[in-house]
Amino acid sequence: MTAAPSRRPRRAAVLFDVDGTLVDSVYLHTLAWWQAFGQAGYDVPMASIHRSVGMGGDRILARLLPSDRDGNEDSTIMASHAAVFATFWPALRPLDGARDLLARCHEGGLAVALASSARRRDLEVLRASIGADAYIDAATSSADAKESKPAPDILVAALNAVDVPASDAVYVGDAVWDIYAAGKLDIPAIGLTCGGTSEAELRDAGAVEIHASPRVLLQNLGDSAIGRLAARFPPG
Repeated sequence: MTAAPSRRPRRAAVLFDVDGTLVDSVYLHTLAWWQAFGQAGYDVPMASIHRSVGMGGDRILARLLPSDRDGNEDSTIMASHAAVFATFWPALRPLDGARDLLARCHEGGLAVALASSARRRDLEVLRASIGADAYIDAATSSADAKESKPAPDILVAALNAVDVPASDAVYVGDAVWDIYAAGKLDIPAIGLTCGGTSEAELRDAGAVEIHASPRVLLQNLGDSAIGRLAARFPPG
């Protein structure tokens, strides 16, 4: 887990998923998993893979592959996914408004934490693509949680890193797994459709509001759950 000292006390926090929320990477993960499954002899439809991205790799395998498979192959499949995804690193791009959204939250006195299930090295590359480290107070990777989303472990680790209780946080994510994880901690979750999950799916999962992208959320920040949280904790 990485953390940067805050420049001033931060009594509330915004937690962000990364893949599909801040970085346009969901379909790259989909393709990487598809290739990894194919190398292991499994023909898994891309649509099913896409709907699973956001969970940890162990949960993706459990959800998409036969229950009677040879479990000894799992680590090889996950390593294959990591290797294929690494070839896409040069293509990673932040979603429109991602950096500006993090900056606005930080400048508004809120702690900003990345609550990601990504592998540590992948997270480093994803962060670099956003170019917003000056506005990020902490970040979690898969190494910081016993269980991956939809379990809330990653969010708990992020909250602990910024020393903020769940009652004083908002979470932003693009997958239903993000929304489910936040719900287990009673954290209001904002859904973004830029990862390819529909507004209806995110709302059914429990999202309190939906926006098309980080830019659209930024444009409506004052009226959003983040704006209401910031109003409770004005910079002092």
